[in-house]
Amino acid sequence: MLSRVIGLDSWNPLALMGRVSKARIDRDKKLRMDMNDGAVYVRRVESSDRKELLELSTKSRTLHNPWITPPLTPHAFRAYYKRTLRDDHEGMVCCLRDSDVIFGVINLNNIVHGTFLSASLGYYVSIDHTGRGLMTHALNQVTQFAFKNLGLHRIEANIQPENEPSRRLVQRCGFVLEGFAPRFLYIEGKWRDHERWSLVDERDGLAPDLPFSLVR
Repeated sequence: MLSRVIGLDSWNPLALMGRVSKARIDRDKKLRMDMNDGAVYVRRVESSDRKELLELSTKSRTLHNPWITPPLTPHAFRAYYKRTLRDDHEGMVCCLRDSDVIFGVINLNNIVHGTFLSASLGYYVSIDHTGRGLMTHALNQVTQFAFKNLGLHRIEANIQPENEPSRRLVQRCGFVLEGFAPRFLYIEGKWRDHERWSLVDERDGLAPDLPFSLVR
């Protein structure tokens, strides 16, 4: 993030993984259509984004440290990109509509369905695009996609208490402070305390799609 806000070669991802489902492909198309908000739009990260994202991360290192460590090398990007192709992760880039320039990244990590229907949130922005409200528009798009398209119930963001820009971002997007986790994540050589913020979909009738044997 910075913890995120200030908190990823051109190969064929289908050939690389060989396990991408038709539902996942359809979901990608739906994401591209739905996730736009005036001057900002959000889409899934692609392998061809490597150069631009590595340049963003390298240029913004002083902004991101010690809140998050985004991919800084081709190897790190490759590992990140492969992870986004799994069904339990969504990796998205935030773009300016008039130029298609990528100004940030938002990830939904550790997506769990069943009775949990939750995910953890990570994000960061380019040092050239801070303070404009762009990430607020992008994060609102992603949370609505998570609730309406992925059917999630809860999104959690873990933020270092000193990361005030990131705290303000999630507050603008409706997240609520739930608690404090000491020494929660190992970042830049140190176990760091985090606050736990969450956004919950309160829609009536929202329930997990469970096998009949699990329904009481």
